[in-house]
Amino acid sequence: MTRNVGSADRIVRIVVGIALLSLVFLLEGSVRWWGLVGLVPLLTGLASSCPLYSIAGINTCPAVSGK
Repeated sequence: MTRNVGSADRIVRIVVGIALLSLVFLLEGSVRWWGLVGLVPLLTGLASSCPLYSIAGINTCPAVSGK
């Protein structure tokens, strides 16, 4: 996988992912499982690669884009 997520983007994704995952423990009922959506930004942040960025041609990683 090609890196296409920069450091600032990566930090935001990890923080948002952890915050959403915390909903699994904080909420009650069936709505709590929506917190599992937090796995997507968390995993893309940890991997520094986003499949949607690849499709859209977006790259926020300066090491790869040559900025």
